[in-house]
Amino acid sequence: MPMNSAMERTIEVNPEDVSRESAAFWLSLGFNRVSMGIQSLDDSELSAVGRRHTARQALDAISTLRAAGFGNISCDLIYGLPGQTLASWRRSLGILLEQRPEHLSAYSLGYEPGTRLTAMLQAGKITAVDDDTCAEMYSELCAAAACAGFEHYEISNFAVPGMRSRHNASYWDFTPYLGLGPGAHSLDCNNVRRSSPSDIGKWLSDGAAIEEETASERLNDRIITGLRTASGLDTGVLDPAEAEGVLIRAGQYLQSGRLLLEGSVLRIPEQYWIVSDAIMCDLLAD
Repeated sequence: MPMNSAMERTIEVNPEDVSRESAAFWLSLGFNRVSMGIQSLDDSELSAVGRRHTARQALDAISTLRAAGFGNISCDLIYGLPGQTLASWRRSLGILLEQRPEHLSAYSLGYEPGTRLTAMLQAGKITAVDDDTCAEMYSELCAAAACAGFEHYEISNFAVPGMRSRHNASYWDFTPYLGLGPGAHSLDCNNVRRSSPSDIGKWLSDGAAIEEETASERLNDRIITGLRTASGLDTGVLDPAEAEGVLIRAGQYLQSGRLLLEGSVLRIPEQYWIVSDAIMCDLLAD
């Protein structure tokens, strides 16, 4: 059966996975979008976080994907990497934007418990980039992406007009989705969430489990996903009592301009997305 040519079919790859043969194979399977984890275009920064590719390999991978016929490429970058400076971040960002990917995702490095990077940080082998520098990096990101013609449609995501990630957007606007396999999550038409265990044995024996959410948890899901995006949170779709509670809790931020209310839509202006976690936490229901 022929596939719908308008359907987004994404494969996630690393630069070292890309060759003329692999790109042609992915295209033959029906993939029309590639999401690639570049993270940095500075070799010392890539080495610091244990990446196997070089900056040259990342750029060559983009060229190879273009030559194979991919017209929709998304690239990931990370800011706040060990040893990264504002100048090196500008260089990575500038070089990547010159390649004209259709989509860009950029994330602040987080140090998670039990990871190699966290162990290195605790041992004093690396130094974390300070919060003020990370905030400057985020501002540089927003300005450079806008100058290159990208829409900033979610805290960490940018796209040229018409090329927003449909897959990601489904999470933020509560479009039902089906996740298959160990560790997968799903959302059905009745807003019921299901999660599968990561252990393959338990997945084979137990399958997916229903996640029992309270009314407050469902409301908080909408607050967090809505306020992450440029579209904001439409309080008009909430229960009237829930909407009233959200707007009361939003009062201080509306007065300071860190939240805007346009009709029934509540949103965080782009310049405050860097501190959005604090704002959203204050809006959550108990």
